Amino acid sequence: MKLLIHACCAPCLTYTYEHFKKIADKISVYWFNPNIHPFKEYENRLHAIVKYQDKVEADIIYNDNYDLEKFLECALKTEPRCEYCYRLRLAKTVETAQKNGFDAFTTTLTLSPYQDHSLIKKIGDQESDRYDVRFIYEDLTDGFYKSNDMADKMGLYKQGYCGCIFSERDRYEKDII
Repeated sequence: MKLLIHACCAPCLTYTYEHFKKIADKISVYWFNPNIHPFKEYENRLHAIVKYQDKVEADIIYNDNYDLEKFLECALKTEPRCEYCYRLRLAKTVETAQKNGFDAFTTTLTLSPYQDHSLIKKIGDQESDRYDVRFIYEDLTDGFYKSNDMADKMGLYKQGYCGCIFSERDRYEKDII
């Protein structure tokens, strides 16, 4: 099986990549994350992905389109808030998978216990039907803390929130009140 993994960040990719190496013949990684804010955070995560790529010699496809205005405009109009973000990134991943002859696609988002897994699965399945490329959903949350340890051992940048400006606020707002 030829698999394309959407990567939200290097720490989540560490465990996910190792997990899927056991079942896929060929793995490539797809970087597309216009949701990450502020821009310095985006830059830190992108550099961590490049560092990871150098360490494990992963094949990574970079889509460095950072359309802040469009992301914020669409995210503000969507309920639940994360739906636009998931759909945008999974649609671009499966579109890339189809264009490049991949059999299946997945995402590192399923590693995090903080993500809405049922929504990720629903959107992944919808995009799978739309593009006729299989979506592989696996709840990898058991590997969440192991991924952090793996990232530490590799010296990878680790972030404290999901990525968007809203998740940054949700993560840190309680610290100042």
